[in-house]
Amino acid sequence: MFEGFWGNVGYVLGKYALMLLKGLGNTMIIAISSFFIGIVIGVIIAAVKVMPKKNNIVLIVLEKIGDFYVGVVRGTPVVVQLLLLYFAILAPLRIPALAVAIIAFGLNSGAYVAEIMRSGIMSIEKGQMEAGRSLGLSYSMTMIKIILPQAIKNTIPTLLNEFIALLKETSVAGYITVIDVTMATQRIVAKEYQALAPYMILAAIYLIVVTILTLIVKQLEKRLRRSDRS
Repeated sequence: MFEGFWGNVGYVLGKYALMLLKGLGNTMIIAISSFFIGIVIGVIIAAVKVMPKKNNIVLIVLEKIGDFYVGVVRGTPVVVQLLLLYFAILAPLRIPALAVAIIAFGLNSGAYVAEIMRSGIMSIEKGQMEAGRSLGLSYSMTMIKIILPQAIKNTIPTLLNEFIALLKETSVAGYITVIDVTMATQRIVAKEYQALAPYMILAAIYLIVVTILTLIVKQLEKRLRRSDRS
């Protein structure tokens, strides 16, 4: 099975390197864009969840909507969400597949980021909010200027791990014809009638990217620990 393996690897890389790089570029575009969408959604949902309601019907309804959204997204596979958006919900709008993938993975990421951010906000001492209010800041301004910056700092490693998970999940984007690095590899396999070398290259690409991101996470964790001690 491995006879001529390295020769095949060199052949595939020499002939299809540009195709793989373009696919990797689309993968990174989807992952990065979706992650930022997820952060926005997650911060909003987390903020609503931790707000004091005091019989405020609007906030109570928003919290219930957020809970429903998080429950549905976390309870269904991302590939199902992707297919549902592309072939059913957004189909009449004729949105490009790449944009649909960004929306789908962004909505998926938002549900997980919401729980991460909620935990981060809850980890901040209540005295921080009381101190901000005693200085004359409103609840929202105290949250924006004091609570959220600390919560984001505390959750950066977890958020980056979520990004790594999201990056790997984008491998199913080809289900809606997006030419990401996985779909590019599948096309190479179909053209060359060989699977081992292309898929091993694909695995190596993901492994290298994830390893680099993991090292970045570890370095950030070390710096955050040092800053906390100082």
